Amino acid sequence: MSRQITIDTPQKGLLVARFCNPPINLIDVETINELQELVTVLETNTEIRVVVFRSDDPDFFMAHWDVLADKQKVAAMPPGPTGMHPWIDVLARLSRAPVASIAEIRGRARGAGSEFVLACDMRFASIERGVLGQFEVGLGAIPGGNPMARLAGLVGRGRALEVILGADDFDAVQAERYGYINRAVPDTEIEVFVDALARRIASFEKHAIAGAKALMDEVSLPADAVFPPALSAFFESVAHPGTRARAVSLLEQGLQRRTETEMELGRAVGMFQPRPTA
Repeated sequence: MSRQITIDTPQKGLLVARFCNPPINLIDVETINELQELVTVLETNTEIRVVVFRSDDPDFFMAHWDVLADKQKVAAMPPGPTGMHPWIDVLARLSRAPVASIAEIRGRARGAGSEFVLACDMRFASIERGVLGQFEVGLGAIPGGNPMARLAGLVGRGRALEVILGADDFDAVQAERYGYINRAVPDTEIEVFVDALARRIASFEKHAIAGAKALMDEVSLPADAVFPPALSAFFESVAHPGTRARAVSLLEQGLQRRTETEMELGRAVGMFQPRPTA
């Protein structure tokens, strides 16, 4: 089986991780396993100062969680080193790793994809291609990676609730205005911009990067204890009959395939009409 995440080291201290899981870069169990391996490297390799996350698909950074994954199997995955489920484990560990993590968002990062970029230290999105969102409530589910906790610290309570409860798409310009991302950058310039920033940071002393980040983590990151209840709420919510009906309807319309439904998912979840009961 080919790996979803490929690694390149273009400069000492800099690691570039590229994500590729056709057809639309869904996040699944294998994604989590590979991210756990990668985060372990970031935690233990004393040479790495910066990691940049990119996608091989210009339309999808990380689309969202694979809704067809076996939920019982996913729920039963063994915990990671933090003692938490491996999905929230990998997000928490990435945020606290002693390296600078940068998400270069070209394409869509929704649901778990949005949760992943929120766990990174910095987020830069293509003006023409970047789309972020937490569509889960529109599906009838509660976001499992607790983006509520991370977004509240970035954009404030009201805007965080607009993102979560509105379940709509945010283009890069609006995301920048809210503080969801650091900066919106023209698509033709974003890779050069991120490379320059990453190479600059990678040229600095590791102890200074790790020390400054650790102090920032103490005052800006949610406590790990807030994450397990959100994931439990997610698993409970997806078992609701109304949620299942919404998922079936969206799958029939092209969810998880390279369709207009996926390209405009924020619009699609807002157009659901429940079927009349007999």
